[in-house]
Amino acid sequence: MRPPFRFPEGLITLRRAWQQTYAELAQAHAGAGTTALRLRLIALSGHLCAHPYWAAADWRAGGVELRRAARTQTPAPTEREAAA
Repeated sequence: MRPPFRFPEGLITLRRAWQQTYAELAQAHAGAGTTALRLRLIALSGHLCAHPYWAAADWRAGGVELRRAARTQTPAPTEREAAA
């Protein structure tokens, strides 16, 4: 079994914001002025992809685990806890 991934809280917060924005965009009615939501989703996607965490992590498996971690309501371990 693989050890659990440890994500920085900022990365989980970004992913949660992405998921929330995506859900809002999915619920918006056609022609409801979704430009701001689409632009926010694009910006959040860029921030997620460019996050420094991915420079050293196994990003292929990490992306799935990040989505799972962002869906849970439990707080992510701090960097200090992850290092222990």
